[in-house]
Amino acid sequence: MRDHHAEQAELRGDCARCFGLCCVALPFAASADFAVDKAAGTPCRNLQEDHRCGIHARLRQKGFTGCTVYDCFGAGQQVSQITFGGQDWRTGPPERARRMFDVFPVVRQLHELLWYLTEALALPAARPVHTELRKALAKTEELTGGTPEELAGLDVAAHRQEVNVLLLRTSELARAGTKGRKKDRRGADLMGARLKGADLRGASLRGAYLIAADLTGADLRGADLIGADLRDADLTDADLTGAFFLTQPQLNAARGSAGTRLPGSVTRPGHWTAQV
Repeated sequence: MRDHHAEQAELRGDCARCFGLCCVALPFAASADFAVDKAAGTPCRNLQEDHRCGIHARLRQKGFTGCTVYDCFGAGQQVSQITFGGQDWRTGPPERARRMFDVFPVVRQLHELLWYLTEALALPAARPVHTELRKALAKTEELTGGTPEELAGLDVAAHRQEVNVLLLRTSELARAGTKGRKKDRRGADLMGARLKGADLRGASLRGAYLIAADLTGADLRGADLIGADLRDADLTDADLTGAFFLTQPQLNAARGSAGTRLPGSVTRPGHWTAQV
């Protein structure tokens, strides 16, 4: 069986092999997540000459919480070292830098799909669609190896839609074997909802808005969390064992504790409280 945890480890950002692309290519606006405005293609004021963040250990204290919840799924090192062969955007012509910044978000989306497909293939219940999932994984991997020109012209939205059909089927199969009522809350507005101790086993929370929701002690075992917005959601003592399509950025945006039970594909955020 594929070691999906090892493969997903390769789909996490490795800043040491990247040219700080997320700190340059992406825009952000002054808000609760970012202390200042920054335009796309403009280096963040905290980016150093070695492509490292000058305040990495103090991002939250300095008002850059948004940076701490972001992950490129390994797209940074892919674009830096593979797509552009280790050529630094600082030292090349401006058009190369612009192309790197254009390609980076495309590859980020492809790598996110690789994360989901790798996890889907690790779900025994999804065996009926494993053949299709493997084909989709191979196709997505092939796309990530395209030239800068091919990647810039890729209709990534169309490819995402193709993959999403398979991920939806995977979700249905995986949740069918979960005890509970398997609630369908896809895209639901649950902002600030009081869900303390709620039985959400096997629920579909795909794209649900759970911003600042109280999920203290909630049972989320076997739930589908793809695209769920967990910003400031309270997962203290919640049980997410077996929850799938949960990413590290989603978890980093939430609140939790040492008592929060997590699937093996993610790690406990360092800013979570240590109280059980």
